[in-house]
Amino acid sequence: MSRDCDFAHVPVLFEESIDALSIRKGGTYIDCTAGGGGHSCGILDRLEGTGMLVSLDKDDEALNACNAKKEARGADNWKIIRSDFSAIGEVLDSLKLDTVDGILADLGVSSRQIDKADRGFSYASDGPLDMRMDTSSPLTAAVVVNTYGEDTLADIFRRYGEERFSGRIAAGIVRDRKNEPFVSTLQLAGKIASYMPGKARHEDQHPARRCFQALRIEVNHEMDSLEKLLSDGPLRLRSGGRMAVISFHSLEDRMVKEAFRTLENPCTCPRDFPVCVCGKKSMGKVLTKKPVTAGAEEIKINSRAHCCKLRVFERI
Repeated sequence: MSRDCDFAHVPVLFEESIDALSIRKGGTYIDCTAGGGGHSCGILDRLEGTGMLVSLDKDDEALNACNAKKEARGADNWKIIRSDFSAIGEVLDSLKLDTVDGILADLGVSSRQIDKADRGFSYASDGPLDMRMDTSSPLTAAVVVNTYGEDTLADIFRRYGEERFSGRIAAGIVRDRKNEPFVSTLQLAGKIASYMPGKARHEDQHPARRCFQALRIEVNHEMDSLEKLLSDGPLRLRSGGRMAVISFHSLEDRMVKEAFRTLENPCTCPRDFPVCVCGKKSMGKVLTKKPVTAGAEEIKINSRAHCCKLRVFERI
């Protein structure tokens, strides 16, 4: 199967995620994070011209790449829609689709977005403090860094980046922005490193990595969107339909794991009750008791794959 992706983004766990959907000809599938169309093209290959694929993304560059692939393929069964995946219910309603056979979400930022300095996602190359996946959104990383209060910044770094020096970093940002606003990625990355203890600056990962992750999540409301997807998506699966989610950090993976576990076993009765009286019924089963991770060969080819985890739920 071809990965068919010249968008400078190599889909992670490509074969594993496509296989996880158990695609059947004539089915309807949703790719919630179209990116450059890598996973979408994999789904289309399995559909062999039948059924329907709906690909969602809010990044215009990603949508343009997908539309170019659609035209090249002549794929009439491929619908490409500009939308955040949190609106999956509204999108399906607009298409008059009550249920679908499969939902795929490859979370996080794409290689294309990271590699383009002017998108402002990378702490390794200089660009504006942007970080928006949807460039029409008014909230940028610069707005967050230059206007949020110290306590709020510290909370964002701690919750979304699991940064243990969140308080020190937030205090330094608020102090230094009084003299000069933060406008570029390298400027901010350098300052973050300077706020940290000397030993912390020499860890394996870049000292600004966790804070940049946290800012990206805040700017794009990623946790809120994921929570909505995990709430609404499974409800739109038909019996035997599957939802596959690839996460890239512990916060995402924890949310996916807990959501799928609750779907499988929603009972809220005390453990010592002999029988269930809450009346909540299982919606399906988790097919991945342990998450699927990338093998050594994929990690060698695509270093981004080293932290990804795939979890799969099947509706009954």
